[in-house]
Amino acid sequence: MNKQEFKVVGASAVGTAFEWYDFFLYGALVPVIGSKFFGDYSPSAQTVFALLTFAAGFIVRPIGALLFARITDILGRKIVFLVTLVLMGLSTVVVGLLPTSEEIGILAPILLVTCRILQGLAVSGEFGAAVTYVSEYAPARQRGYFIGWLTGTTALAFSLSVGVQLLVQAIVGADAFEDWGWRVPFLISVVPLAFSVWIRSKLNESPLFQKMKQEGTQTKAPLREAFGSRARVRMVAIVFVMASAQSFIGYLSTVYMVTTMRTYLKVDSFTVNAIFMVILLIGFFLCVFATWLSDRIGRKPVLFAGLGLAALLVFPITAGVISNANPDLARAQDTVSVTIQADPAECSFQFNPAGTATFTSDCDVARSVLQSNSVSFDREDVTGPTKIIVNGATVTGGPALKDDLSAALKTAGYPVGGSANTIRISGIGDFFSGPVITVALLLLALVAFAQMAQGPASAAMAEVFPTRIRATALSIPYQLGVGVFGGLLPATMVAIGAEIGSTTAALWYPVGGLALGLLILLFTLPESKGVDLADVRIPGDTAEEPAVVRQDV
Repeated sequence: MNKQEFKVVGASAVGTAFEWYDFFLYGALVPVIGSKFFGDYSPSAQTVFALLTFAAGFIVRPIGALLFARITDILGRKIVFLVTLVLMGLSTVVVGLLPTSEEIGILAPILLVTCRILQGLAVSGEFGAAVTYVSEYAPARQRGYFIGWLTGTTALAFSLSVGVQLLVQAIVGADAFEDWGWRVPFLISVVPLAFSVWIRSKLNESPLFQKMKQEGTQTKAPLREAFGSRARVRMVAIVFVMASAQSFIGYLSTVYMVTTMRTYLKVDSFTVNAIFMVILLIGFFLCVFATWLSDRIGRKPVLFAGLGLAALLVFPITAGVISNANPDLARAQDTVSVTIQADPAECSFQFNPAGTATFTSDCDVARSVLQSNSVSFDREDVTGPTKIIVNGATVTGGPALKDDLSAALKTAGYPVGGSANTIRISGIGDFFSGPVITVALLLLALVAFAQMAQGPASAAMAEVFPTRIRATALSIPYQLGVGVFGGLLPATMVAIGAEIGSTTAALWYPVGGLALGLLILLFTLPESKGVDLADVRIPGDTAEEPAVVRQDV
């Protein structure tokens, strides 16, 4: 990169990293957020609600794309850079100041969701503007490499978010962090906010957009143009599939695995943060490498390899993580048979956002005990009182159900109350122990697959639409795909696992999404490596460009 290119990529990446840091900070703190803002619910319900609040930031992203992408295509890329940056930063600081549900009741989660919605709107505008801006500055033969530094900031930001948590936790202590220290990572984001706004304010507008503006040929109706023909709608649909497919592995490898390690495998938060800080830092450079490689062999081979390897290896990788992170739990799940025999009418779907239901039946109490101890179980619908069969021993319902079932599980071999064999990092030397290295490498493989998909996909999205509508046409399907499938993935998988009694079985959801997305893209996605962005033509597009009134230059 020359000096100007380095300035463009560096300033764009710094701002994007800050926005993703703010956005992912919540995802890395899901267990703590759940206990602080949904304290009236069971531990498993707290996790689901906290993840749904995380998902709220994704659900509104298509709305943000409609708003900010229009501004990006009409007024320019730079202005959106600054607006979304400030919106994200202020929303994040407010999260650090919010009172908890213990202090103000139901108003606490309402305010939290509001902040997440504002964050979602901000990050939705950031992606389209940033990718469009960098792609229009980059040389054609290095466009993927340039975009890779920008796209890779998602992994870098997640690494920074858990790194800041580790630092704060080390300074204030684990108990203080759970009490009030979790606020600090949100509050200190005001510092990088100021720096990011300053550095981005010095950027010039994209040369392609400047040329288009000088000629008076920029669009006046980007949304209408983006969907102005069957060929364009088809390309928007292809980008939607591409965004959805890469989001499955992206959020499985990060938010879901972070939450699963803490809540399901009972690994302490310091150990989880330390592992993910390292592997996601590596993931940043893997994204740059994947996009560099896509400049040489094409976007499609790298993207398809990432999606295909993820679909094939998610199950064995997850099994390896479980057996090494908590071997006692893995052994118990393999050897202990647990079956709930209950009347279906007594077994509620333990999801109640309105807070109007109570889960007090013997079936619900039994499932709560099993879920809190990460027990895999089967269900049999019967009439009569609830019974839980643990390796042939029967536990019946009643006032002592919770204690009796916990004792039966412990006798059968489940590590009720924790296990001394669960991986734990207390010092630098622990990071080089066999189980910790194995878990880290397995998780790194998932992160690598995600970067192989995410990096080339981002480049391809910018290369299949004309400059006039580039931001709008790529932002809307991208944010819709990521919002529906990526943002809801962690909460959906946790809810599926809790309902059917098997976290492993919940993996079929992302695997199915990855496989279907790969199959569709194999037959529809064009190769776009090295195209001239000033002269992009959508295959089969015969729609005429709307007349544009030329402006005085």
